[in-house]
Amino acid sequence: MYGHDFKEKKRVIVKVGSSTITHEETGNIDYTKLERLVRQLVDLRAQGKDVCLVSSGAVAVGRYAIGLKERPQDLATKQACASIGQAYLMSVYQKLFSEYNQKAGQVLITKKTMTDPESRANARNTFEQLFNLGVIPVVNENDTVATHEIQFGDNDSLSAIVAALVKADALILLSDIDGLYTDDPNSNPNAEFVAVVDNIDDVANMASSDSSSDLGTGGMTAKLRAAQIATFSGADMVITNGAHIGNIHRIFENKDKGTLFVANKRDDVRVLDLLED
Repeated sequence: MYGHDFKEKKRVIVKVGSSTITHEETGNIDYTKLERLVRQLVDLRAQGKDVCLVSSGAVAVGRYAIGLKERPQDLATKQACASIGQAYLMSVYQKLFSEYNQKAGQVLITKKTMTDPESRANARNTFEQLFNLGVIPVVNENDTVATHEIQFGDNDSLSAIVAALVKADALILLSDIDGLYTDDPNSNPNAEFVAVVDNIDDVANMASSDSSSDLGTGGMTAKLRAAQIATFSGADMVITNGAHIGNIHRIFENKDKGTLFVANKRDDVRVLDLLED
């Protein structure tokens, strides 16, 4: 893919957003997509790669379960939805992974987990042991206890921080768009697709902060922040369209699917500081 051999990647983080794994009309789980996603991840694991899934969807699924029509705005309701939805979503993941004889483990993180040195070291050790045991960690922000002050705010940033924490060499963001464009393609028919970004600084202004779905929180601004964190920590990152779950295996077959952000490891940058921008 673009001169980068994804077949040789050893440790992979895949992030999936709420809009990818839930039905837009209802907010309920899209079981067909979820099953395809799990199958793709298990196949990567079968190739000998360490695999980690960062999954949104808890709030959306919880919101559906209690009959809310719109995404909750107040923290207490959001946390209640997350509590209900996370338990149900994880049970579905466990069932699907077990059908392929694959073990999965839940890891819930807050921003404080990463900013506190002892908690960060403990989290890193947990991930390493899960990988050693052949387990696929399923990660989400711990919305049930997080406050505004200790939130990541979006799982794009969370997935990039996890990539940095575990020294992953690839991060795949499954989004509701094909990749990065020079402008919003929904409003500008002349917007051009950007296949490769060699330097994240070159595209810093090429983003919208809005998410096209009311299910999630991550617009293109969040994805560029994730790209900065991931590439500075030494991982290649790809934004690809989550409507086509098969794009995962296409990427690891070195087929051009999405926008590649080339790794540009920066030892002089503390990746956690980038979350404060």
